[in-house]
Amino acid sequence: MISFKPTEEQELAREAMREFAEQAMRPIARECDEASSVPGSFLEQVQSLGLVSTAIPEAYGGAGEARSPITNALVAEELAWGDATLAVAALAPAAFANAVLDQGTDAQRKTLLPLFCGERFHAAALAWIEPGPAFEPLLPRMLAEPKGRGFVLSGAKSFVPLADRASHFLAIARNNGGHDAFIVPRDAVGLKISDPQKQLGLRALPTATLELERVELPAEARLGGDSGCDVRRLMNHSRAALAAVMMGLSRAVIEYAIPYAKDREAFDQAIAQKQGIAFKLAEMHIETEAMRWLTWKAASQLEQGRDALKSCHHARAYAAAQSMWVADQGVQVLGGHGFIREHPVEMWYRNARTLGVLEGTLAL
Repeated sequence: MISFKPTEEQELAREAMREFAEQAMRPIARECDEASSVPGSFLEQVQSLGLVSTAIPEAYGGAGEARSPITNALVAEELAWGDATLAVAALAPAAFANAVLDQGTDAQRKTLLPLFCGERFHAAALAWIEPGPAFEPLLPRMLAEPKGRGFVLSGAKSFVPLADRASHFLAIARNNGGHDAFIVPRDAVGLKISDPQKQLGLRALPTATLELERVELPAEARLGGDSGCDVRRLMNHSRAALAAVMMGLSRAVIEYAIPYAKDREAFDQAIAQKQGIAFKLAEMHIETEAMRWLTWKAASQLEQGRDALKSCHHARAYAAAQSMWVADQGVQVLGGHGFIREHPVEMWYRNARTLGVLEGTLAL
């Protein structure tokens, strides 16, 4: 019999993340948005959850549990239900660590993975997005030129999460007609990190632009060494993760809008009983369920090691469009209250708009 029900372990993980999101994320989400910062105390709480270290083998200091993109999708949804911005901050280092775990050399794993297994939260980031129009993930403008046994990187990356504290960046660049990922340490000569950027949504997430002006790197900085890496695989994991986050945000909007519509009265009747509102809420639920099945399909193919390029693209593209629609409808259900900060829907609307234009900031 085919079953789409999560396993007992997955249910436990989901319940634990839901509890964490409710107790540790929701109470501080608005304050973080207003202050445009993520508290260090929150990141230390995240470290105690072992979101990154649990899937790292014991040989590198981790717990050695099997990595599961499906479980990670469930976790990402629950964290994003708590707050999408804090969820991205919590999950961003996984994009770097998982890339090294999946495709790095043994030397790269021994050097970098133990950094994520200590008692303190450790930040590293995948640098994918580039400034300028018509950004194409698999056609980066950043260039890697061979020099001796090493490489020289030139170009820029924008919206790099946790750039204010990251020790390393994984930069995607063109290399000899293809593309590769390069491990760039924070103190690399020629690397300039901008001040934290101000943005419409995800305001609490510290992001910055990286400018690489002929940054010289040894051959060992190429992810995967002489064999290189599969950049499409990195992109697939990132897209599936973004879809899961946008799904969690959409669920948060629905679960807030429905009770509001039941309590809010107009002409001596709850607005939830009006067809215009009831149908809208039903459609919001349908779209969120569609996001979930597309995301689970993508995560399942990743877990099976199949070519998930199409399914991950569909999941991210659909979630980007429909999470924005769901958030917009949430604002409409609340009417004038949808625009004021007494309610979180306006914040979720801004976060949905920003998430929809991202590529490669986190990974399952």
